[in-house]
Amino acid sequence: MLKILGKPTSINVRKVLWACAELNLAFEREDWGIGFQPTTDPGFLALNPNAMVPVLQDGDFVLWESNSILRYLAAQYGGQHLYPAEPKQRARVDQWMDWQASDLNRSWSYAFMALARQSPVHRDAASIEASCQGWAQFMRVLDQRLAATGAYVAGGAFTLADIPIGLSVNRWFETPFDKPALPAVAAYYDRLAGREGYRRYGRNGTA
Repeated sequence: MLKILGKPTSINVRKVLWACAELNLAFEREDWGIGFQPTTDPGFLALNPNAMVPVLQDGDFVLWESNSILRYLAAQYGGQHLYPAEPKQRARVDQWMDWQASDLNRSWSYAFMALARQSPVHRDAASIEASCQGWAQFMRVLDQRLAATGAYVAGGAFTLADIPIGLSVNRWFETPFDKPALPAVAAYYDRLAGREGYRRYGRNGTA
């Protein structure tokens, strides 16, 4: 059976849990991370020297980096409907997954830590404002894309890309600040709520 190491409130762990739900994969999960077993434990570091969750164990195969885990699970366990084999379709999925991990993820970092996590070291007002503005800029890009497809980020069908993007949208709505109206993103948020995996691991109020 698959084993997932990481606490269930971690956005990156939740990606993997949601992917398992979409693929109907059974798994065991162990709590690792802040508030649980420390990822600086030598046994954990032997699995992931970066001391970060999640880590996937599939028999004797060990993998870290959440988006890499998603791709592996889809490729290994019959997830072609989520991660197409056709190169152009797959590239579109990869494009949006990589965009979430780089551009979108970086934009929200300071604002999220300040406003949602109430981090005492993220209290600079100018940095918060700049982060909120940058975050909104990238969310407008997403809104335009979703308005064009009328459905999901890679096109008309749900794919792996919607897992990290969907969790990012949850984080957007759960972080308290004045946001621009993004109707296509709001409709997408509601659309994802029709999926069992998202109800369990995504739109649950835990940003």
